[in-house]
Amino acid sequence: MQEQLDEGAIVGHGRFGTGTVRVDLGLTAIVRFAHGVEECKKSDLQMRRSITSRVRNAPWDLPLEVINRVQAESIISINNSWGVFARSRIELLPHQLWVCREVNKEWPTRWLVADDVGLGKTIEAGLILTPLLTSGRVGRLLILCPASLVEQWQQRLRTMFDIRLAIYTPDADTPRTDFWHTHAQVIVSLHTLRADHRGRHDRLLESDPWDLVLVDESHHINADEKAGPTLAHQLIKKLTDHNKIRSMVFFTGTPHRGKTFGFLAQLQLLRPDLFDPRKPLREQLVHLRDVVIRNNKYNVTDLKGDRLFREPHVDMATYSYSEIEQLFYDTLTEFILKGRAYAAKLSQSDASAVMLVLIAMQKLASSSVAAIRRAIRGRLQRITDGRKKVAELSQRLADYRNLLDEDAGDAVASAEEELARISSALVLMEDEEAALRNLLAIADRIESETKIERLLEIVAERLQRRAVLFFTEYKATQSLLMSALLQQFGPGCVTFINGDGRADGVQMPDGTTQSIRKPRDVAADEFNSARVRFLVSTEAAGEGIDLQENCYTLIHVDLPWNPMRLHQRVGRLNRYGQRKRVEVLSIRNPDTVEARIWGKLDEKLDRINEAFAHVMDTPEDLKQLVLGMTSSQMFQKLFAESVNAPVQKLDSWFDQQTASFGGQDAVEVVEALVGAVHRFDFRQVSDRIPKVDLADLRPFFESALTLNGRRVGGTDSGISFITPDAWRDSPAVRTKYENMGFDRLEASARDTQRLLGIGHKAVDQALAQARERDVMVATVPVELLSEPFVVMLVHDRVTDGPLKPSVLFAVCPSGEAQSLRIVQDWEVLKRLNEMPWRKELLRDASPPANAEDVLAMIEEAHAAISTQLDDLVPRFAVPECQTIAVLWPR
Repeated sequence: MQEQLDEGAIVGHGRFGTGTVRVDLGLTAIVRFAHGVEECKKSDLQMRRSITSRVRNAPWDLPLEVINRVQAESIISINNSWGVFARSRIELLPHQLWVCREVNKEWPTRWLVADDVGLGKTIEAGLILTPLLTSGRVGRLLILCPASLVEQWQQRLRTMFDIRLAIYTPDADTPRTDFWHTHAQVIVSLHTLRADHRGRHDRLLESDPWDLVLVDESHHINADEKAGPTLAHQLIKKLTDHNKIRSMVFFTGTPHRGKTFGFLAQLQLLRPDLFDPRKPLREQLVHLRDVVIRNNKYNVTDLKGDRLFREPHVDMATYSYSEIEQLFYDTLTEFILKGRAYAAKLSQSDASAVMLVLIAMQKLASSSVAAIRRAIRGRLQRITDGRKKVAELSQRLADYRNLLDEDAGDAVASAEEELARISSALVLMEDEEAALRNLLAIADRIESETKIERLLEIVAERLQRRAVLFFTEYKATQSLLMSALLQQFGPGCVTFINGDGRADGVQMPDGTTQSIRKPRDVAADEFNSARVRFLVSTEAAGEGIDLQENCYTLIHVDLPWNPMRLHQRVGRLNRYGQRKRVEVLSIRNPDTVEARIWGKLDEKLDRINEAFAHVMDTPEDLKQLVLGMTSSQMFQKLFAESVNAPVQKLDSWFDQQTASFGGQDAVEVVEALVGAVHRFDFRQVSDRIPKVDLADLRPFFESALTLNGRRVGGTDSGISFITPDAWRDSPAVRTKYENMGFDRLEASARDTQRLLGIGHKAVDQALAQARERDVMVATVPVELLSEPFVVMLVHDRVTDGPLKPSVLFAVCPSGEAQSLRIVQDWEVLKRLNEMPWRKELLRDASPPANAEDVLAMIEEAHAAISTQLDDLVPRFAVPECQTIAVLWPR
């Protein structure tokens, strides 16, 4: 097209659809499309007749072509806002759709999604990503997450949404490989990428900008008022300062980790225009609704408005030490006290090192005698073999302190076990070797542990035929319990998960001792599929593994010194898909100091919940928010020093040590956060949530095949077809498809390649073809369509800020005299899908006898919708509507 284009001329573009010419620049033209303004080559534009010209001139368009185009525009409008047509293999929930709508309502986007554990952050991420990737708004995607979750994120996005990401490895990133230019969609460990090794950051900064950076467990991206920003924070700041990030979405279950400065520093990365960690939080609360989303699991609902989750039933069992176990406990306590007294005489650095080892031994002993026995033997062996270099110890201790700062689950537990064994150069007390040998001699006299016996008794008496998930912190305790379960319930009854996929020293029913290897995904699958009854896990399953398919019972074999871990453990079972109320059991010896401290903590946590009861409008378990705000070091200090606390004054000592925990400051911060953030409320959005799913794509897709001259075969559960030639310009589109389905819950849908939805290349091609058709007006037999439909796309004329996807509406008579009704996009799709198939839909039709009636209806429709635009699309600065189709009954 080389002729002069008048302002206001209607043109079509193969990629952007239909638009209106704003300015002719000679070889190019500025065109306003529904999504925004583009400068296009005039040779890529096709002239389109105006709606007025089409209405007044015969023949009108094929009804099925117009219907198919309106279906396509409705589908895109719905999905851009809600992501409901994403190819997820599990049922989508209202709060997940709502999160997608809020995050994607503007582009670029900046949000912190802080939903509670078990609400499906991977699903939310997939829903957010699908319309962005399909529409082309995101080409380059970077996902940052903890190292232990990299493969899980990759696998879930691939199997649930057919989103395929390359995993970053340091070996693949060299000056020769040019990794960052050759991979457009990448997932990488945040802890790996944050370290600038061998020019890694320079190569990252030299690559093209990322359209979207998504960060999981984003609380690692914070800053300390004195120590400064973490390496993860520095990395994101470096990328933003170099304009390498267009949009960012953070995910975390604990947004506020106890330090307001760090919380605001994280938010400042997202919106530096709104947040400053140097200013008071109260002054910035007004902006939280624009940046932070938090949904609590006890407030989310299904599509009927019924709550999805119930609070777990929590119970406690007790046991008592045998005489020999009590002797061991008392002797170890004396050892710890003497070690502390000895440390008090040392220099600060040496005393700190001694205390770390003593704390590790104390924690191991609270788990099982087996755990502390293994550590004592290792330490004695090292003393016997000779002292290690002080430098080696110093490095190990430095690594251990870093692990404590990160609170890294299994890594911390492994370091504690190792720390208790190493460092013969570090003397814990006078006559240490003799004291250790005495402890070991007592431990070796313990033939069975009463805690394990009590657990077996509970399983046998109270949990008959139930699947049971056990959690323990240490591998030695894990192997001990596995051995006991195998002895009582027989071969094949138990599997395990830990950090390295290996359980040592497991005694089999035949009396042999073995080391067992098992990948954690295999163990999880065995447990979920009921092939094994018991699963014994360390903290390696505390995050990122779903275990709710066949189990609703959890037992804490030991209690971690950070109560937040308990919440994370329960989150493995109390998540969507759990059909029963989760039951949680902890086991304690009430005569130990640790049990008494736990009792005090439970009382204080209950008081915290009571403090929130009178300030919150809706019931919500907010204890985990307070726990998330509390430094793990506070709990570490509390349990470690409790051994010194006088029994007679334990209450006052505890109150003094926990004075700041759950205090008024914490209550005020949590109250402010919960009250100020953006959250899903079914009552407010239920009428807007689209009542459609993948099955509502089928009428559109089958009519698209029909318009291409293809027959549709298959059954109610699936279709088969030969791909139209017009859809085969992509190598990802196959020539033929068989047994393709639209039901995400069907067994066949577990193979994502057989599930049709947005993101599947054949569906995407069908949508693109339908939207490119130069058709706008059609008549439909009155028995198929009883009232006229004027279909409009509403877009925002303002383009100098965040771009907002256009929204489709239709206007039709309401049934009352002289009144019109506005129909949402999903209702339009439903109405067209209900239209019975008739061959007349493939025939040209003349316009109505009086075309002026149609034009009058279009004008009335524009007037009706224009008066409500501010309510319909409140996020649009200057909304404008464009008629894209008219369906008229004949």
